[in-house]
Amino acid sequence: MLDLLTLLSWGPEGWGDEIIKGAGLTLLLALSTLPIGLAIGLVMALARDGRSLPLRVLGNLYTTVFRALPELLTILIVYYGGQILVRRLAAAIGFDSGFEINGFFAGVVSLGLVLGAFSSEVWLGALRSVPKGQREGAFALGLGRHATLRHVVFPQLFRIALPGLGNNWMTLLKDTSLVSVIAFSDLMRVTNVAVGVTKEAAFFYLVCCLVYLAMAVGSSFVFDWLEERSSRGLVRARA
Repeated sequence: MLDLLTLLSWGPEGWGDEIIKGAGLTLLLALSTLPIGLAIGLVMALARDGRSLPLRVLGNLYTTVFRALPELLTILIVYYGGQILVRRLAAAIGFDSGFEINGFFAGVVSLGLVLGAFSSEVWLGALRSVPKGQREGAFALGLGRHATLRHVVFPQLFRIALPGLGNNWMTLLKDTSLVSVIAFSDLMRVTNVAVGVTKEAAFFYLVCCLVYLAMAVGSSFVFDWLEERSSRGLVRARA
């Protein structure tokens, strides 16, 4: 057992520093993707809930495509397809480009597109959960559609959507492991390299499981706190 624990030491003889660095990059990737995916999802939800038929079709098409495609396939399309597209565009305007997409950038874009599709469903459900009478009352007071969204709907939107967005975050945190296939040194890739070098698959995969579990448990505490804080105005004082 002690021999196995020495594999987690710092320095050239151990993998502890590499695993911590990989976990940090995993969190960085997820945190960088989160606002992009949520913003895309909100825009698509507003499009699907709007009156414009072309926008509704576009929103439904987007969510259908990126919810149907496997996340791994989306990552590969963005990583390899993006490089091919940029190189062909560069060649078309007379540049000889050896452009390569960074693994982190490809991960943020691809996972952001996927998160946008799934969070769109959460945002849309939250939008439609706001009582219709509140919008009608706002219109009766002379507020336009945009003012109603800003002053009446949006203040309630985050509170209603938060549980579903928490589930989206947990899924995103796990999906970051797929980015390891494009040579991004996240926790999963570092673990696979450690297993290949040491041949201690059971030990390192157990360590990897524990690190992901720790991140998930920490995230659950954060979202519990956010839900409690966002609902504090609705909780009646105890008698």
